[in-house]
Amino acid sequence: MGYTILSFPLPLSVVSLFIFCFSIPGISAVRYPINVWPKPTTFLWTHPQAILLSPNFTISNPYHRYLTTAANRYLRQVLTEHHQPLFKPPLNLTSAPPLQFLIITITDLTSPLTHGVDESYALTIPSSGSTNATLSAHTAWGAMRGLETFSQLVYSKPAIVASGLYISDVPLFMHRGIVLDTSRNYYPVEDLLRLVKAVSMNKLNVFHWHITDSHSFPLVLPSEPELAEKGAYGEEMKYTADDVNRVVEFGMEYGVRIVPEIDMPAHTGSWAEAHPEIVTCANMFWWPAEAKWADRFASEPGTGQLNPLSPKIYEVVKNVVKDVATMFPDSFYHAGGDEIIPNCWKVDPSVQTFLSMNGTLSQILEMFVNSTLPYITSLNRTVVYWEDVLLDPIIKVSPSILPPENVILQTWNKGPNNTKRVVASGYRVIVSSSDFYYLDCGHGGFLGNDSQYDQPPGTDPGNGGSWCEPFKTWQTIYNYDITYGLSETESKLVLGGEVALWSEQADSTVMDSRIWPRASAMGEALWSGNRDETGKKRYAEATNRLNEWRYRMVSRGIGAEPIQPLWCMKNPGMCNTVQPFVS
Repeated sequence: MGYTILSFPLPLSVVSLFIFCFSIPGISAVRYPINVWPKPTTFLWTHPQAILLSPNFTISNPYHRYLTTAANRYLRQVLTEHHQPLFKPPLNLTSAPPLQFLIITITDLTSPLTHGVDESYALTIPSSGSTNATLSAHTAWGAMRGLETFSQLVYSKPAIVASGLYISDVPLFMHRGIVLDTSRNYYPVEDLLRLVKAVSMNKLNVFHWHITDSHSFPLVLPSEPELAEKGAYGEEMKYTADDVNRVVEFGMEYGVRIVPEIDMPAHTGSWAEAHPEIVTCANMFWWPAEAKWADRFASEPGTGQLNPLSPKIYEVVKNVVKDVATMFPDSFYHAGGDEIIPNCWKVDPSVQTFLSMNGTLSQILEMFVNSTLPYITSLNRTVVYWEDVLLDPIIKVSPSILPPENVILQTWNKGPNNTKRVVASGYRVIVSSSDFYYLDCGHGGFLGNDSQYDQPPGTDPGNGGSWCEPFKTWQTIYNYDITYGLSETESKLVLGGEVALWSEQADSTVMDSRIWPRASAMGEALWSGNRDETGKKRYAEATNRLNEWRYRMVSRGIGAEPIQPLWCMKNPGMCNTVQPFVS
């Protein structure tokens, strides 16, 4: 197997050889002087030291289309980043020769980037006796995770790297992702690429792209071009096939799967601009005056649901599914299925006739699923639905038409209760509980004449207009155990989780700060857990590490928001709720 040698010369200052640092005792995996986020599962560093990185440092790896690109990228990064930690690591610089090589070995170069791919790796950086560090992994994708860890162990100018350590690492959960809604507000492709980059550096592995909704249909499809032509916000607010390919390829280069979601049969008002004959209650006011909440047409402004009784609907849906599956090669296809509002279907004459003949709304949904699910699976896709298709109290389908081997359910309501209900029914689950993982919560409401904001001073503000308040702090996200209350058997059905940024009040101007570093908190919890070796939650210990990681993300061009004043970093323990012990 041919190897690729990557090398970029970097000037080395002689003055830098005289670095004074004090020595420190042996450090456990809980506390070590260089931050790695997410924390590795095994980190052995008995005598923490550091060595210089050679100005001619190179990475040797077996040729792989995407790993070679990643190794090239990381080589440039470690030689040019010159990260200056908020606190200089208290490490002795050894007299050993500078580190010359990182040698990567891969067991299986053919493993595709798909759900369940092996992401484990082992990294060894010697302190003396060798100028070679080694990174071994079963797959190229695991090697990418190891390259990220190596990059975080390099700092200063000239470059210094932690040495005398061994890391063995593997994620707890196979599915670790972010949902971004690009329908309610549009995000340029460059912002999506930056998101994928940040997803990768946090060792997350899925970008769940909620592309369409009632508000806009920005995806240009070859078989149904009129959907974007009439449903996008504007000509400059569309995603072409070239745009999608760019995002998908970028994801491959960063080890991030791109999972598309075309939500249906609800959340499809934007389809009515091109195909009004297949959509019910489109462009109606979402909540009629004096009507009860149960009689609304949508759960927020933007009405419209596909009508499964329409003769033409399945021709259009089949074209959409085929095109999307062609554009997105991932084995997962997210088909939505959430928030079907009864009254939106009930206003349609064909639905009224069906109901008058003792039909039910659930039967209408079953018609739709029975007609679409087999087609999606025929394209070698596993179908992901929101939990509603099984758990909605009014409109849901029988489990008999949702084969667990082909269907995954994604939970978003009632925290661990709905997760428990899904796995108890035998389904694999992706957890996105709005109580813990919704990043848009806590920013108020977006309705233009909401009377709850017009109250006398002193009135209890309630939820502040945000249905899922309060704001989900990084601690809330970090401390959530997504298998809480589950048996060991049930826990095995939990594939992982996704934080979600719904975009009613978000676009590219706030994307980074709404997502990061809160998504980083989920990243560590799903990679190596949120507890230390004794089983105690480690959020207190994680605070300084997350501060440092946020600082490094910002230096890498990610606009992550601060989690504390810098003073807290400079005064360790003083920003805790309990005074630190002083010996």
